[in-house]
Amino acid sequence: MTEPKTTLPAIAQLLTIMAKLRDPINGCPWDQAQDFASIAPYTIEEAYEVADAIAHLDDEPGAMTHLRDELGDLLLQVVFHAQMAAELDAFDFAAVAQAISDKMIKRHPHVFGAEEFRDATAQTIAWEEQKAIERAELAATEGRAQSALDGVASALPALTRALKLQKRAARVGFDWPDTAPVLAKIDEEIAELTAEMDAGNAPAMAEEMGDLLFSVVNLARHLDIDPEAALRAGNDKFERRFRSLEADLSDQGLDPKEFDIERLEDAWTKAKISENT
Repeated sequence: MTEPKTTLPAIAQLLTIMAKLRDPINGCPWDQAQDFASIAPYTIEEAYEVADAIAHLDDEPGAMTHLRDELGDLLLQVVFHAQMAAELDAFDFAAVAQAISDKMIKRHPHVFGAEEFRDATAQTIAWEEQKAIERAELAATEGRAQSALDGVASALPALTRALKLQKRAARVGFDWPDTAPVLAKIDEEIAELTAEMDAGNAPAMAEEMGDLLFSVVNLARHLDIDPEAALRAGNDKFERRFRSLEADLSDQGLDPKEFDIERLEDAWTKAKISENT
């Protein structure tokens, strides 16, 4: 096993920097003004930027340096939240690190204890069982009934949250046996959306659109496709082809705004063909 290099001086320096930024007298006015809610969007944004850096590891020069920097930005978010909690005498960064260390040891008895697992599948099952125990303990502490959907954060991206909710429901048997009824459900939702469109019922259209998207995520789950990753790839493909369309028209001295949809579709088709050749 490769032992990790000590990072205590670097962590201590980062914690000191954050404390100085939050100092009520000599700190940074912007940092002083923040709270958990105002920083949360930045935390989410930094996590996405880490994911984006990982997605481009194979096609960008200096990609690992970029990933290092993005991980630092994400770490700063953890330090920021921990500093604000320390100011409230709630917890500090050391407590955060200790809590996750305790959790990892508890969830890996095959590494840190005497238990053994045959393979990764068995370990995953044990991991989920341990998490279920922890969710049950939390529900009991909060004095409420436990649900199979406990722990699915409401702030997750909608596609990811839909996937997690469906996976949780499937664990207790609430699931279609194969893709055929899922496809039928998608057709049903399209028909219901079409009916509300014909009726001009805007609130009902929004509701039916949500049902349709939820059903499409269900199909992705049955096909073992990550819907968030699939949509990101679709977004990237659209952006790539549209930029190609723009560049091609620009080379001809043309402006897309001057075209009708039929001519733009022709240019789009050319961009697709060019990409695939």
